[in-house]
Amino acid sequence: MWHHVRMTEITISSARSQLGDLVRRAAHSRETIAITDHGHVAALLVSPQVIEDLEDALAVADYQRRKAEGTLGEGIAHEEVGRMLGLRP
Repeated sequence: MWHHVRMTEITISSARSQLGDLVRRAAHSRETIAITDHGHVAALLVSPQVIEDLEDALAVADYQRRKAEGTLGEGIAHEEVGRMLGLRP
């Protein structure tokens, strides 16, 4: 699920002395830290969960597109997946 993410900008020179704190802020509060170089965003620190959420949203969008186009493969039944994972007899 996509959540609005807060973004904070900080210069490279300021980030050097605060790197540990910045990484923890990104990891635990889902805050995106934009590191700037001469006024331009050069890099972003983001929580791994933010990236996972984006990947999930992309996968769902791709599935919906393929479904709308009629290009989905046959797939595997839910029960069969359970058996493959050893969750069902």
